[in-house]
Amino acid sequence: MYKRKLYYKIGEVCEITGLKPSIIRFWEKEFRQLRPVKFGSNHRYYTTKHIDTLLTIKELLYKEKMTIEGARQRLETENCSLQNNKEVSVSEIKAELTSILNKLKN
Repeated sequence: MYKRKLYYKIGEVCEITGLKPSIIRFWEKEFRQLRPVKFGSNHRYYTTKHIDTLLTIKELLYKEKMTIEGARQRLETENCSLQNNKEVSVSEIKAELTSILNKLKN
């Protein structure tokens, strides 16, 4: 496991993921989920979400032998699934809070 911080430089990401900087930069062009933050300088800064995404892509391409297009589609599908689950959870929470509020008013 790696030390959790807010942002990581590309060298740190390479150590964590075992990928070369050129691979990471190439994947940035291929996967829209990999858009590192750039502050005043042109240095790339990655979040833990970026690192998790890189590790997922690495597994899809190297272990599952998927194509880049296949991996891209899988990530899109998983992303949509996660968003739908969040929407359901938020609506359930909202309904529960509304129910509690109504009980408190009575």
